[in-house]
Amino acid sequence: MRRWAVLLALLLAPPVWAEGKPLTLDDVLAYADAPHPQLDSALARREAAEAELALADSFNDVRLNLEGTLRTGRNPVFRDKFKDDNGLRLNLRKTLLDGGRSEATLAADRLDVQARDLQLLDTRAQRRIGLMSRFFDVLLSDLRYAADNEFMATDYVTWDDSRDRQRLGMLSTADMAALEATYNESRLRRNDADRKVREKRLKLAAAMNRPNDLPNDVADPDLASNNRPLPEFEPLLAVMEKDNPLLKAQRQMLDAAQHRLTAIRADDMPSVEFEAEAATWSRETATRDDLRAGFNVVWPLYQGKRVDARMAKEQAQFHLLQAQYEQMRLDMREALYETWQAIQYLRDTERPAATVHATLRDAQLEKARAVYELEIKARLGPAMAETQAALWRKRAVEYQLALTWARLEALVGSPIDAAWGKAK
Repeated sequence: MRRWAVLLALLLAPPVWAEGKPLTLDDVLAYADAPHPQLDSALARREAAEAELALADSFNDVRLNLEGTLRTGRNPVFRDKFKDDNGLRLNLRKTLLDGGRSEATLAADRLDVQARDLQLLDTRAQRRIGLMSRFFDVLLSDLRYAADNEFMATDYVTWDDSRDRQRLGMLSTADMAALEATYNESRLRRNDADRKVREKRLKLAAAMNRPNDLPNDVADPDLASNNRPLPEFEPLLAVMEKDNPLLKAQRQMLDAAQHRLTAIRADDMPSVEFEAEAATWSRETATRDDLRAGFNVVWPLYQGKRVDARMAKEQAQFHLLQAQYEQMRLDMREALYETWQAIQYLRDTERPAATVHATLRDAQLEKARAVYELEIKARLGPAMAETQAALWRKRAVEYQLALTWARLEALVGSPIDAAWGKAK
């Protein structure tokens, strides 16, 4: 009786967290667009780019200033006496032509905003992959716990049953110590799996930005999209180089740098400004106007090395962006090939091997049940444990395959379905 009480305690499930319906993969992926530090950082960078665009757009706005002057002055006309010379002016200025500086700067900042939008798209895709990974980790930790729990229970029963054999002199002390050590090792693995059950749930909750709401039940998805046709590598590569959000963003940033170079070159071009002013003065003079309007033309003839230094800095930035783009292309081509090959390997090698292994364990479990029912040999426990381990391996392949497909879609920048090749 004592043995069965202990065995029941060993087989108890992990602690229960929040009650409710099982958490599905779709439920988790819905948090990809929810507030999270990773997404908030990308949004903040986009907002900063929008602010820069608004600032550039305001450079040539009408400028209206009210200027007041309180002063006194001495003039020979007043026989060396000081006389007030106060004034109040309302001045309006508007740049009409600036050699193309404002247009080039605006074009650069618009491209920066578009680049940040594309980077935001990639951030969302990476958020989905991260959430999927955390969700699958929870499912695998539950399966691992179930398998290790079965192994531990089996080793405990073997060790406990051997005590009677030891008392009859059929087993030595060394043999009993070995069985107890085996049980303790299994117990360590089970307790470690129990710890990981909690740890993986905590990481999933953190990825969902709900650290205080640990999930209890999680629903195992069918992942039917794992079986969709895999396009050839060359079409995938062509689409990736054209549509990958990060590559497109880097190209936008390169174009923006080109426009900034154009804006800097325009610093040597003349500018035309309209100016109008209304004023009132405490001292009347013949050279002052109460109302005036006109055009100001400014042509920089010499600005020292300021323009050359800015040009050199922007050219260096352009070369850096260009090198980063080429490196990104190489890295992504390599990542695409590895991902494409991984899908083939998982589907053609890992999945069949895991399926055959699981089928074998199922057959061995059925055989063990038949033997157990005939009371020929009590081998049901190990067979159940091996079946759980085989299930863990089989589902691990499917989860890895789903994640690899998600990475492939993130690289090419679009979903991949049966009609993908024709659509592209």
